[in-house]
Amino acid sequence: MSAPFTQTQPGRLRIIGADERMAERRGIKGVLAGASGIGKTSQLWSLDPAATLFVNLEAGELAVAGWPGDEVRVRDWDLARDLACWIGGPNPAMRDDQPYGAGHYARVCEAFGSPAQLAKYQTIFVDSITVASRLCLQWCKGQPQAVSDRSGKPDLRGAYGLLGQEMIAWVTHLQHVPDKNVWLVGILDKKLDDFNRPFFALQVEGTKTGLELPGVVDELITLAELRTEKGEPYRAFVCTTLNPFGYPAKDRSGRLATIEEPHLGRLMEKIRRPAAAPPTALFQVALPAAPTTDTTTQES
Repeated sequence: MSAPFTQTQPGRLRIIGADERMAERRGIKGVLAGASGIGKTSQLWSLDPAATLFVNLEAGELAVAGWPGDEVRVRDWDLARDLACWIGGPNPAMRDDQPYGAGHYARVCEAFGSPAQLAKYQTIFVDSITVASRLCLQWCKGQPQAVSDRSGKPDLRGAYGLLGQEMIAWVTHLQHVPDKNVWLVGILDKKLDDFNRPFFALQVEGTKTGLELPGVVDELITLAELRTEKGEPYRAFVCTTLNPFGYPAKDRSGRLATIEEPHLGRLMEKIRRPAAAPPTALFQVALPAAPTTDTTTQES
């Protein structure tokens, strides 16, 4: 959870008092990952339609055809970047001529209208970061960085390098959206490493985005198919980094259990509740006892 970009003027320092900081309502930023068809987009049904904006990049709205909420359809990277700037405001770290800078924000507001019309939305639901990375890669291939200076031929290394920069800048800007929840949906792939051991990874173009994304957002939740002791399947949210299933997960709030019910609305309500115990009580401050060695057994 992060403070908005527009909180202070560039070059000035403002210390936020403890009471003010505690009273702030800050949005939850997260990634909802899962296999294709597991029901990620259908989590829209668990959100308040009057306070949710559906950013549709995947054209997979068949699962939510009757959902009575607002929607924005995005088909190219320029619009995806402009929309993020419009929602998140200008980034004072950027020059006016750079993406997400004050100049970019002014142009977007002139084209889209006043950002005040976004005030009614509490949650931005982006489906999906997988498709966003594909649109970004297509855009990157047409940029000067994707052309070799020597031969004038396409340079995929340059394109993928630019892809990583663009995607992380886009996600970071959404992370700083003030007072709104932002959820990025992503497809989860099951792969095998060099030793034929299975592992899970987000389906995004390039490697930089998938590696750095968990460190940017507050929550990384995997919607997974688990099984009971009798072998019966059920769906659940896997929420913590230390989990016995090997799914990618992260809970910055410290309020979630390893397994939670698959209801995004109630999950956010639980994150916002006061902690049942002080945060220090959640730390593992003592290491487990070292195993004892039976010397008599070894000697025999």
